[in-house]
Amino acid sequence: MAGDAISLAEAIRAGRLSASEAMEASLAATRRWAEIGALAHVDPILGRAAAENADARLSRSPGDAQAQPFFGVPSLAKDLGGPFAGLPVTAGSNMLERSTAASQDSDLAARLRAAGLCFFGLTTVPEMGLSLASEPAAGSVCRNPLDTDLTPGGSSGGAAAAVAAGIVAIAHATDAGGSIRVPAACCGLFGLKATRGAVPAGPSFGNHLGGIAGELALCRSARDLAAIFNAAAGCSRGPFPDPTFAPAPSGRLRVGLLLETGEEYPSEPARSEAVESAARTLEAFGHHVVAMHWDAFAPGVAASGQALRDIIAVNLANFVVSAGLDAGRAERLTQAFASHGLRLEATALWATLDAAVHASHALWSLFDRVDCILTPMLASAPPRIGAFPFDHGDIDLQIRRMTTFAPLAALANVTGFPAITLPFGADEAGLPLPVQILAPMGGDRLLLELAARLERHGRWQHRFAVAGLSE
Repeated sequence: MAGDAISLAEAIRAGRLSASEAMEASLAATRRWAEIGALAHVDPILGRAAAENADARLSRSPGDAQAQPFFGVPSLAKDLGGPFAGLPVTAGSNMLERSTAASQDSDLAARLRAAGLCFFGLTTVPEMGLSLASEPAAGSVCRNPLDTDLTPGGSSGGAAAAVAAGIVAIAHATDAGGSIRVPAACCGLFGLKATRGAVPAGPSFGNHLGGIAGELALCRSARDLAAIFNAAAGCSRGPFPDPTFAPAPSGRLRVGLLLETGEEYPSEPARSEAVESAARTLEAFGHHVVAMHWDAFAPGVAASGQALRDIIAVNLANFVVSAGLDAGRAERLTQAFASHGLRLEATALWATLDAAVHASHALWSLFDRVDCILTPMLASAPPRIGAFPFDHGDIDLQIRRMTTFAPLAALANVTGFPAITLPFGADEAGLPLPVQILAPMGGDRLLLELAARLERHGRWQHRFAVAGLSE
């Protein structure tokens, strides 16, 4: 085991290394792994100050550190979302300048710092998060540390690459159409798209992308993911648990099993075999497996792709206009999304939103039969760098390419349901074989418990050690 963030925090609290030493190890790792392009911005001064503050607090009051699951652990924010005080987000775009840093934390950023994380930089994203790869014209192409010819996914590709390489053990991420789960799947990590509303979006609630976007983290273990969810989730009255989010049910579960993703978006046999293997593992734990079929999901997948296109386009157009940005500085595909948003008629947008609501209702009805649904996360292995180009204006082609790669990713975003991904074995090339589990609204704890059970089956090992922990 190459370690996780909780292991690193335990080592810092025990005095086996200091927070400052952990930070220096992460800073050194950013230089050692520069070729993968995971970092969009590094601020050593900010990181060292946060680590020195943690060391001082540990010296003054060791007991306080016990309450922070990630005490003194170096981490990175995504160059999209937040904001995080002191870090200048540009969303991977030349339309924004890297000269102005945020003056305050978002509610989520404050909770992540309160959990002990020490932030020192921003991770690479595609421009405005519009891709399942992370190759912005405004910065470095981000590569998968498991195979640098391949993408680490997107839009949280830089975060996934940094965590998989061990630059950091945990990193902030966002998910509007699979942007946490797809990079996790590409890089052998754990990622959760939480129930809509579970993670705060304040202090100035912006209803990010009409509610389809959420924020949390990319992790190397199920326990890290559970700990960061517990630290981050809950309404403004306080942290999780909140009465609207149920504890994980005990006893025998009805596990829906979807092996195939239709003729239009076929999954490679190895991907389906990993899902079936995970189902049989859960069956061995005493759960009941219920076969499900693509026909029950296909209408929702189609509606989700259309909703993703239109909601992103309208929000992007509004952002460009309201912020007075020069759209001519954006990449061609980004300009096409913004143009579509400006042209979209209200009646067409309403039809899109109405179809999304029906997709949510249809997914709800499936949970009358099952307690959770196990599916493929990706239809294929991560594609080569350049598979999601921005040098064209065909936004429907971009949505189709993303859906072909991750057919069931956007469904969770558009409907609001929680979904988790985790690695469950490796293919012949040694790349992770990911699975996804969907649960009813508020079923986040169920997903975290199932992920922990599958993780204990021991079918995936991280290739690279966490900086400062096992070196």
